[in-house]
Amino acid sequence: MNANYGTVSAYIVQIDERRIVPGEITWEDGIITGICEPAKPKPDLSYLLPGFIDAHVHIESSMLTPAEFARIACRHGTVATVSDPHEIANVLGLDGVRFMIDNAALTPMPIFFGAPSCVPATPFETAGGRLESEQLELLFADKSVTYLSEMMNYPGVLNNAPDIIAKLQLAQRYACPIDGHAPGLTGQDAIRYAQAGISTDHECYTLMEAEAKLAAGMHILIREGSAARNFDVLHPLISSHPDKVMFCSDDKHPDDLVAGHINRLAARAVAEGHDIFNILRCACINPISHYKLPLGRLRVGDRMDAVEVDNLQNFAPLRTWIAGHKVAENNNSLLACVKPAAINLFNAREITPGDLDVEHVGQKIRVIKAVDGALLTEEILHIPKLQHQKIVADPGRDILLLTVVNRYRPAKPAIAFIQGFGLQQGALASSVAHDSHNIIAVGTDAESICKAVNSIINAKGGIAVATLKGVELLPLPIAGLMSDLDGDEVANRYAELDSLAKQMGSELRAPFMTLSFMALLVIPNLKLSDQGLFDSSTFQFTSLTV
Repeated sequence: MNANYGTVSAYIVQIDERRIVPGEITWEDGIITGICEPAKPKPDLSYLLPGFIDAHVHIESSMLTPAEFARIACRHGTVATVSDPHEIANVLGLDGVRFMIDNAALTPMPIFFGAPSCVPATPFETAGGRLESEQLELLFADKSVTYLSEMMNYPGVLNNAPDIIAKLQLAQRYACPIDGHAPGLTGQDAIRYAQAGISTDHECYTLMEAEAKLAAGMHILIREGSAARNFDVLHPLISSHPDKVMFCSDDKHPDDLVAGHINRLAARAVAEGHDIFNILRCACINPISHYKLPLGRLRVGDRMDAVEVDNLQNFAPLRTWIAGHKVAENNNSLLACVKPAAINLFNAREITPGDLDVEHVGQKIRVIKAVDGALLTEEILHIPKLQHQKIVADPGRDILLLTVVNRYRPAKPAIAFIQGFGLQQGALASSVAHDSHNIIAVGTDAESICKAVNSIINAKGGIAVATLKGVELLPLPIAGLMSDLDGDEVANRYAELDSLAKQMGSELRAPFMTLSFMALLVIPNLKLSDQGLFDSSTFQFTSLTV
């Protein structure tokens, strides 16, 4: 690691004071010791601003370990993340959370973890881990976590479920913030949810919903992930509520992370005409204030956490410092690649085409309608295509076979049908399937699905594409969620599989990310768990046939 002392001359962006001044900033032992305004500024100065912060991210969704995520993110001027490890917690419980914390300690980038509040997310799916308040208290007590992660069980909050209330009170006892997750919640329910101590939400799909939650006292996180994207709808809040808005990625696949991070949201906000100081308050300052993060704001006495950019339009990073150490320069990470030991839980059995037979009962079938760029789905009814009195996929109408296979123990696959993926041949499969991370697959025929799923079972985790030529696989040996490879290599391999999916007919922006959310029962309307087809609007299982 390079020295954590130095001097930089630049236009210094002082967000709190709302001014930009030419100056020279000096630091020793990672702490800013002086900011001087020279009588004669140097020409062609770059801009120095506090580093970007991702206010809510599941690092596992990048398919990278925390240390490798940090190597890539710091290239884009990111100096910290607020991270919920509930993906690996659903697989491995407390051991998974400890793995993330220990791996994050190998990087100088501060990664502030939360205690996962909903593991498993619902009782209607099979997960590998379970975290009750007793386990969460271990994390709070040794200061491994700094907040309670997104409270997805908003019905439990509104109905005062004892186990949910115990977790909320635990966070409050340790004076830690509580993150929310309540898509569509407005009116008195939103007020009651906020009054339970929940202070953020990143699931707003309309401006009206966001404004209702703001009125209830909550902060709103504008999310732009690989699948769920809400910036276009919510960006007016940057100007109307600059002190109550933060930026986050939530779930970001590796190819997207290599391309950019929070700096991209800042650039889009500039293009929309928002005030530069409001934008940077959302991107750099508000997470520090809300989560009480020990990070610098470019003031004397602060840590030197900063990014140097060539302009305040596209925020292309030149150099990034964390606690005075230069960690990235000219889009190159200066952090070492650390190969972790694998940790996993995978006990699935291979499946056969006969496991995916669907008997014809009834006149119509319920079909999940996937929506590009959203986690929400719709329910539509269709007359099914039949072969030998069995219901089969119908690529001509974009009605494909969807299955979820229990990865924790041998079990019969759950089966549904889905529209929106557009595949004309083959299948996609993944062991990244929020939130319990069983194996999920979509395809045009049972044989292709079996090839893709079985390749993942044999590798004990991964994402796969079954084509007419065979199966292409990106192994994910760490909890079936993350690779142990270099981040750029993972990004390139993922991009190849993404391209294959699109060559096979999918027009989704991020087909694998969209697929991973088709098992997320806490987001309406129709989803599939390893236990069956689930109606999230009524929070109960429903029949495939009507």
